[in-house]
Amino acid sequence: MELVRRLLLAHCAAHTLSVIAGLLVVVPLALNGSAFKGRCALFSRGFWRTENLTVGGGEAEEVTHLVVQQWGPPAACQFATFVGVFTVLYGATQSWRSLFYLHRRHDDTLFSAFLTLLLSLCLLFLSGGASVTLTLGLVSWCDTVTDQNTRPYSCAESQSVPLYLDVETSSFYSELTCAQIALWCVTALWLTHSILSFLRLYHSHSQQISGPCLSREKELLLGQAHLDCPLPCQHIHPPQTPAVFI
Repeated sequence: MELVRRLLLAHCAAHTLSVIAGLLVVVPLALNGSAFKGRCALFSRGFWRTENLTVGGGEAEEVTHLVVQQWGPPAACQFATFVGVFTVLYGATQSWRSLFYLHRRHDDTLFSAFLTLLLSLCLLFLSGGASVTLTLGLVSWCDTVTDQNTRPYSCAESQSVPLYLDVETSSFYSELTCAQIALWCVTALWLTHSILSFLRLYHSHSQQISGPCLSREKELLLGQAHLDCPLPCQHIHPPQTPAVFI
């Protein structure tokens, strides 16, 4: 029982961390989507062009600005957001279930533990794919912003440089980088969930097998004891000395 409590405590802590990491994915992506007016910066393509523009309502002047040819597919941002939202909801639910099991001093059934392991493995692959997608998408957007690293500033510095787009770009790098790091943490936590779910499944399977075996052993021992002593034991009284009358 002590092993079950330790596994439940570890799983509860991992789910709590998943909630925090999931929020760090969802909130920055939501802020970035609002700043970009619902457009996805990941895998966007564009080029830099110099032309005369009217800046600030004054006279026209020659300005080098970014022209976005095609914004990234919305599914690239929605995929990462979905993984983050599901991680938050699932982590909160499983944290409550783990605390409930700790209070009741029992664990999942064998079938429930198997479903938990299967779901953890599925989410591990989904979060890994979302992490790779977000990382590659951010690299592609940074290449567009820095013009294949030919501009005199880095991608992190470009968020403070006017790009002259119709979206707010003052914090895109901070938001997307935060979401990227948090999403890789979510992937690592789903790997932890998978390992803990396997250990709980193995323990439940061992308990289910060892339970009937222990009962069978007990029955065999009781049956052997009954065969060794088939008749009830009789109390042996010492022989009585006949009374002598004088």
